[in-house]
Amino acid sequence: MKRYGVMLDCSRNAVMKVSEVKRFMDCMKKMGYNALELYTEDTYELDGEPYFGYMRGRYTGAEIREMDAYAKAHGIELIPCIQTLAHFTAIVRHSVYRDIVDVNDILVVDEPKTYALIEKMFASLAENFSSRQVNIGMDEAHLMGRGKFLDKFGYQDRFDVLLRHLRKVVSIAEKYGFQVHMWSDMFFRLANHGDAYGKNVVIPAEIVSKIPQGVSMAYWDYYHYKQSDYDEMFRAYARMGCPIWFFGSVWTCCGFVPLWDKVLQTMKPAMKSAREHGIEDIFLCAWGDGGKECSYFAALPLLYAAKQYADGNFDEEKIAASFKETFGLCMTDFELLSKINGVKSRREYFSSTHLYNDPLLGINDCFVKENGAVPYAEYTAKLHEAKARAGEFAYVFDCAEKLSAVLELKYDFGVRLREGYHAKSEEVLRTCAKECQEIVLRTEDFYESLKTLWHIENKPFGFEVQTLRIGAVLQRMKDCKIRIEEYLEGRAASIPELEEEPLPHPEYDAQYLTLFSAGKV
Repeated sequence: MKRYGVMLDCSRNAVMKVSEVKRFMDCMKKMGYNALELYTEDTYELDGEPYFGYMRGRYTGAEIREMDAYAKAHGIELIPCIQTLAHFTAIVRHSVYRDIVDVNDILVVDEPKTYALIEKMFASLAENFSSRQVNIGMDEAHLMGRGKFLDKFGYQDRFDVLLRHLRKVVSIAEKYGFQVHMWSDMFFRLANHGDAYGKNVVIPAEIVSKIPQGVSMAYWDYYHYKQSDYDEMFRAYARMGCPIWFFGSVWTCCGFVPLWDKVLQTMKPAMKSAREHGIEDIFLCAWGDGGKECSYFAALPLLYAAKQYADGNFDEEKIAASFKETFGLCMTDFELLSKINGVKSRREYFSSTHLYNDPLLGINDCFVKENGAVPYAEYTAKLHEAKARAGEFAYVFDCAEKLSAVLELKYDFGVRLREGYHAKSEEVLRTCAKECQEIVLRTEDFYESLKTLWHIENKPFGFEVQTLRIGAVLQRMKDCKIRIEEYLEGRAASIPELEEEPLPHPEYDAQYLTLFSAGKV
């Protein structure tokens, strides 16, 4: 392999401190990684663009140069990973960028002001990164050409629009000496009715011939469990004739802890396939979707295991032993972190799903019904023990322990409350009212621990989102206590939210409609 790297998301609400990126690189070096992509949508400094990354904790040029120098000294290539078409969620809020917004978070293709901004992006990258590799993004631009572009230029073939934009971006990149790779899903989506992973997909030859020479395709796939699925996609990419980079995921994007089983079950076949297809550039993504609730350090054993798979070692016991030898830490302790998601199958049940679930509306109570009891009290105790063995990462375990303590009560609180209400059980309702206060106290403890974790790892910008979210949980639990007491004391004739049964989530209709009709939901 030429590069085996990590992509760190430094745009989804949090920007890692420079010191923490360095600490992460230290860990990468121990695991045999040699490349790091910093995913920055707008969180880096551009000359003359004060609203680009405004109040988002953007990296200054000096900070990037400091990280770049540290990476070089440790044998790691620091590669910029930016966006040049879509995913500009933050900047589109500012009126100064109104003229270059097509629709949602997508830039207007063929608009001169769009390319003036992209030129500034590359000028900044060239000044601050020593690598001349760059990931230009361009993924998930589903509505490209259907907003302001359509009003201004009329309907055009979307392949033509995408390719024209790509050629302009590549031209700017080459001007500053950069070699480009790009998220390549849009080629497959446009060729396959929106499906980026369809079987037997062939990108038309006339389209492939228009892709600028030297552009590499970054095939990202975090979802499949069979090697044959990855094999099929690698063959499809090979038919395009472009160099291929592969990006997997360590699933740090769905709550406060990684999805342990999902990572191992998807990346084992992915790494086998990548080895057999001779892929030389492989990266594991640590995304922060949802507000960057999860510490990327919580995924260290998953990154370690993925690298071992890529090297041909699939012996889980040997992998765990060598991780212990490398870091002095137990993989099973880190695996325990993921237990608080309550996952018993491949369906994702996230820790945040239950933390944020409204106690009266019960929108996510259907997951509790499906998943059954989760031994959170046991997990809390085990996390407390593991924390003592976690060394420099004790604060990560403390945060998970505090969250688990909240979920001991809150996980099925809404289900128990609703059942007690419909059974007209005063005892159950009084117990729930008391639990409201205890949940508030435990949530306050969790908030303090999360605040500690955040300020160790990230710049302060973005934590206001966590404050708002958890503040809402606290206030809603206080409101719930008042509502129950009003009902018990006869000051309210009913609790209307509990009178209405929550509907199943649409994606679970087939399973839940049967249960619902049987009166079991």
